[in-house]
Amino acid sequence: MHITLRALRRFGLDQVWWMVTPGNPLKSQGPASLERRLAACQRIIDHPKVRITDIECRLNTRYTARTLEKLRHFYPATRFVWLMGADNLTGFHHWEHWRWIMEAVPIGVLSRPGDQIAAGLSPAARAYAAHRVPKEASRLLPFLKPPAWTLMSGPMMEISSTAIRASGKWRR
Repeated sequence: MHITLRALRRFGLDQVWWMVTPGNPLKSQGPASLERRLAACQRIIDHPKVRITDIECRLNTRYTARTLEKLRHFYPATRFVWLMGADNLTGFHHWEHWRWIMEAVPIGVLSRPGDQIAAGLSPAARAYAAHRVPKEASRLLPFLKPPAWTLMSGPMMEISSTAIRASGKWRR
């Protein structure tokens, strides 16, 4: 099962937004064109509860904290949950305003091969260890007051997004 569909079910989410970024500020090389990446995402998943969006481009944001600020402003009644891979949690403490993010929205961390243990031992995980939600309570995540985070375990694909990009298979 696709990791997005597992996250929908595991965290009890109404929908998931795939936010195709205009560019990752932590990476020196820019991505392929936004249009190509949006189209590729549409080919990867077609589900009524998954929305492929270029909202960061339309909001003119590149940093997660700023994106979340604007989303909360434009959607004040929406309870957002930030989803990220375990590989991102390992370096999360390098993100701009990462503590604000942890304290602004609940976070669902999606398991990635080889990154689950490192994610659980990361500086962010240690700093917010007292706010880790046990997997048995992960469906409560959207309703919990932040800081609240959980690490979703389960079957994983042995391929990274970097490997997918390098293979060119996403272009089809």
